[in-house]
Amino acid sequence: MQLLDELQPDQWPVEAGNRAIRCTGVALSVAAGLLGACMPGTGARIIALLGGPCTEGPGMIVSKDLSEPVRSHKDLDKDAAPHFQKAVKFYDSLAKQLVSQGHVLDVFASALDQVGLAEMKVAIERTGGLVVLSESFGHSVFKDSFKRIFEGGEQSLGLSFNGTIEINCSKDIKVQGIIGPCTSLEKKGALCADTVVGQGNTTAWKMCGLDRNTSLTVFFDVSPSERSSQPGHQNPHLYIQFVTSYQHPEGQMRIRVTTICRKWVDGSTNTEELVEGFDQETAAVVLARYISLKMEMEEEFDATRWLDRSLIRLCSRFGDYRKDDPTSFSLHSNFSLFPQFMFNLRRSQFVQVFNNSPDETAYFRMLLNRETVNNSVAMIQPSLISFSFDSPPSPVFLDVASIAADRILLLDAYFSVVIFHGMTIAQWRNMGYQNQPEHEQFAQLLQAPHEEAQMIIKGRFPVPRLVVCDQHGSQARFLLAKLNPSATYNSAHDVAPGSDIIFTDDVSFQVFCEHLQRLAVQS
Repeated sequence: MQLLDELQPDQWPVEAGNRAIRCTGVALSVAAGLLGACMPGTGARIIALLGGPCTEGPGMIVSKDLSEPVRSHKDLDKDAAPHFQKAVKFYDSLAKQLVSQGHVLDVFASALDQVGLAEMKVAIERTGGLVVLSESFGHSVFKDSFKRIFEGGEQSLGLSFNGTIEINCSKDIKVQGIIGPCTSLEKKGALCADTVVGQGNTTAWKMCGLDRNTSLTVFFDVSPSERSSQPGHQNPHLYIQFVTSYQHPEGQMRIRVTTICRKWVDGSTNTEELVEGFDQETAAVVLARYISLKMEMEEEFDATRWLDRSLIRLCSRFGDYRKDDPTSFSLHSNFSLFPQFMFNLRRSQFVQVFNNSPDETAYFRMLLNRETVNNSVAMIQPSLISFSFDSPPSPVFLDVASIAADRILLLDAYFSVVIFHGMTIAQWRNMGYQNQPEHEQFAQLLQAPHEEAQMIIKGRFPVPRLVVCDQHGSQARFLLAKLNPSATYNSAHDVAPGSDIIFTDDVSFQVFCEHLQRLAVQS
């Protein structure tokens, strides 16, 4: 680890008015060729440390001249990014080479400028590589994340190699595809559905790299057999089997077989069993991954409208209400949080991409597609914990009304962890009350969210950015951007003393729910 701390960036001279000359694509091609010659079919990784964009040769995303800006989402939408498609094509061919060799591409991008993650996404994701995006090589996000991949024991990421996953299922079920860090092995057959989602037209996939948190989303299609119009007409049970093999970090090959048996349910007559089997957290993550894919693949796809229509149909089907009476609307407890997830997904970085660069969007989506349900839910709907003198640490609503002058808030948004001090707390801290023996309780209150934040950071990869801020401070935006705007500049007269407002025209969750209820109960 000491060697890693002593690493220094190469200070190659750069001409004025120009970017540094980087031939990232050539370097990765050489690395892939060397690994292919030395270790074909054996688990191995290429770790690329990128300090800026590729400006020369294959994989180039921008010219050396600083007068040419790096492509934005607007440029990609208008097809005004001259290097984008050529670079994506290059990294697609590199991905195929690495997959055939069984090797992984990891990328640690550490620069204020974009480095080309959007173009490299295909190679990183199809080889199951790790990806970390930070501001510089001196930033804790890079340094701590880079050290984590070499750690063993309980802190180990469990990095494994040369994995495959194969799916077998009942004849009434077809496999549409997988979204996640894998690539198709093109094993076609009767179990492949006509409609493809993600990596489809196969029942087997290669995962060159995987870890203990790797999570794939498998899409199935219910296709009743020719003899019966309803699935399960002849056999009341369905079966799905996952056969996963991989090379363990210690070198042994392991295989895990998971077989699931479920009972067919007629959704037109027996909705109660469907409701009991609904997992709203998993459903929210699946929808987030699905719309992220559709936004990348379909130019005219309106993610917000699609989400709204899907939510209205769901509430109309499974809600409990009297026709045309919005006040009578209610949802089963298994669905109660789902509208809230959809509200926050509509506002998230996965849907509202124009606040971010193409590299940031690619980074967010790659992690969304590979992380566990709990971690993915934190990306969609961050958790908020309150620390105060009046009560022990407790979860509070992700709402601007949760801000109070005498309260500390801890926000876990997965990519960042924010410690937010209320106005009074910040004033007491600046006056040094925590250093006085008679105010030991205040010192403990200040320390508690930091200890909780370190617990979150310790168990996460990539290591999230830690932001410590005060109410009305410049970095308070990291918290305010995630909160429900129940109090805005239009309703400032209703704000409680010591609370806050958000300067936005976005609708609040309450208004969103009122519209949802009205549309769901319509005849």
